[in-house]
Amino acid sequence: MQLYIGPLRDVRRDIICSNMISIREKKYRRNHFEVCKAVHEPVYHNVKRPVDPATKDPIEPAHEFVITLEPDKFTDEKYALFADYQKNVHKEPPVAISPGGFKRFLCSGFRQKIQMYNGKERKLGSYHQCYRLDGRLVAMGFLDLLPQGVSSVYLIYHQDVNAWNFGKISALQEIALALEGGYKYYYMGYYIPSCIKMRYKGTYSPTYVLDPETYQWDLLDHDLRTRLSNRKYVSLSRDRRLGITDSSNHSPDFLQSSHRTSSEFTKELNLGLEKFKSDLDYVEGSSTEDKNELQHDSLFELDMPGIMSPEEVEAKVDFTTWNLKFGSMLLTLGELEDWHEMNIKDPFTIKGVAAEFAACLGAEIIPYLVIDWKQ
Repeated sequence: MQLYIGPLRDVRRDIICSNMISIREKKYRRNHFEVCKAVHEPVYHNVKRPVDPATKDPIEPAHEFVITLEPDKFTDEKYALFADYQKNVHKEPPVAISPGGFKRFLCSGFRQKIQMYNGKERKLGSYHQCYRLDGRLVAMGFLDLLPQGVSSVYLIYHQDVNAWNFGKISALQEIALALEGGYKYYYMGYYIPSCIKMRYKGTYSPTYVLDPETYQWDLLDHDLRTRLSNRKYVSLSRDRRLGITDSSNHSPDFLQSSHRTSSEFTKELNLGLEKFKSDLDYVEGSSTEDKNELQHDSLFELDMPGIMSPEEVEAKVDFTTWNLKFGSMLLTLGELEDWHEMNIKDPFTIKGVAAEFAACLGAEIIPYLVIDWKQ
């Protein structure tokens, strides 16, 4: 029996020491949370390996979980995962799933490049964040790495790992990517409270949503969540302007029929008939919106933050060298007949369409793009 006493004591000592470290870590984590450290722990090369008391060698983990950031290139492995996801999660018929559709949708994003930021290299462009378990691709996030932020475009996963909550796993990994890469923002895309697949986005804090009328960011707190759940359309800027301070109150004072004062009535008259009708539809939850405000001939008339003005586009973008693919022909926009006579603000001409694209994408990326007219 003495042959087992020594090793048994070693094992107990190892277990006790291991537990002491674990206790210290648990105590620290009760008061501190480091998102980057937490999300990297289950990755294969970060997993702690206990020492085998017999061989003194580290014991390898039972499974190998690896995350890689790859260019958005098509592979058979990626397409197989996409096909499984579309079939089993979105219930699409096989005829609606094709390699060409996958390429156009998720493998033809921005060109990859490296930018120096604070003395460090930072990736820009469209990438696939691949999650592999024991060498098998089980999930993949589609990301646009922008100069100021990480934009989460799409996520797919295999039905075998449906219970793993990869929406949350990928979101935490992407947040860590934004923090470690020096990106200022993390964009999660559309937030639709009534959609179960998108509702998880609201569980992260602090989160901000874009006001659809002023394009300002508002904190997604309990009050805003309540407004969004009670009404189909919410603009906090309009709520403030109309005096809707409570998420349960749909009728501002000056629109109510009782207890009106002369000043409130004057405020109502000053709105004008069309504006008053629009606000009345808004507070009553009507599906009809002020179409005069929402319909414009050109994107430039929207005065949208973040896009270039027509003057900036004309000054910074050389349209004459922008390539255009028309069928089997490849030519430049400058070679088109009457190109110089076209109005840049006319969205019904190819010059107007190209100008709107340039205003949104930026002048730097234009030399790398080709307009495919058949698309």
